[in-house]
Amino acid sequence: QRQNVSERRVSGIAPEFEFTTFDGETVRLSDLRGKGVVLNFWASWCDPCRAEAALLEEAWRREEANGIVFIGLDYLDQEHSALAYLAEFDITYPNGPDVQSAAARRYGIQGVPETFFIDGEGRIASMVIGPVLSKADLERRLDAIRPE
Repeated sequence: QRQNVSERRVSGIAPEFEFTTFDGETVRLSDLRGKGVVLNFWASWCDPCRAEAALLEEAWRREEANGIVFIGLDYLDQEHSALAYLAEFDITYPNGPDVQSAAARRYGIQGVPETFFIDGEGRIASMVIGPVLSKADLERRLDAIRPE
């Protein structure tokens, strides 16, 4: 049962990826060096993703000025459903489709949600398998990737 697995230890350099947001902007992980990155794989059909959506958006609005970038990659979804999900939760951080699951394969995604916390040097500091539901745990993970 995926929900019983809270975290898989990972380390090393985060795999490079590039995607085009639903707004038409190109985002590359390598362009974000020097910033903390929260990379969230999600889908509109995923109930646990819905459970974490408001907490992630709230953290993004608070942390954007502190050098932490949130990125959402939509996994195995339809664009109209994804856009409706983003509107429903008023999600403002960059989001786009993971075309052909290219990034998901590089990160070994087995389902959604999965969230990676990447430091300013491009290293994976931690990850969460399943929804991010604890504000205290999220704060601890953000502290670990927040630029000096």
